[in-house]
Amino acid sequence: MAQERNQLRVGRLLKAHGLKGGLKLELYTDDPARRFVRGAEFTLQVPEASVWHGKTLTVREYRVMNGSSVVFFDDVEDRDAAESLVRAILWIDQDPDEVEDDAWYDHQLAGLDVVRDDQVIGRVVRIEHMPAQDLLIVKAADREVMVPFVKAIVPTVDVAAGRIVVTPPPGLFEELPTADAAAETNADGGSAAE
Repeated sequence: MAQERNQLRVGRLLKAHGLKGGLKLELYTDDPARRFVRGAEFTLQVPEASVWHGKTLTVREYRVMNGSSVVFFDDVEDRDAAESLVRAILWIDQDPDEVEDDAWYDHQLAGLDVVRDDQVIGRVVRIEHMPAQDLLIVKAADREVMVPFVKAIVPTVDVAAGRIVVTPPPGLFEELPTADAAAETNADGGSAAE
């Protein structure tokens, strides 16, 4: 039986750069010089209809040009080939000995309790990997809530304790009063400006 491999999402291809197959890269890693070394191989997340579906890419060269990360891959020799890879997400096998701070696998997060103000308000059911950021899909009392997986909203992940602490903005987990309801409250009880 084959051992399950863990993969890390390390980048997304934004657009073709130049005429020789270069691609601008949005980085999802703190150490691009280590991830994008010559010979590094990436699994691609692309639509099934893509000619690249089920294929891998191998880095030929990585450099920073005018402040942007640009990567060149073997077998991507021109702008047309590069254009066919735009929006692809790059995944790499994690070294079993490697540990990254603030990095978790989907299977570690699914099932964790979601806690706000020391109260369990839901449970993580899955993680959605979006171009801008990952989303935690949380089953709350009566619905699924999409929680941006960013430090400002998810300051603490404690896999060992089985919980994620959230500090969501108002309205993410509950309905906010409508403007009509707020106006009725002010008409009945006076305004806050009194």
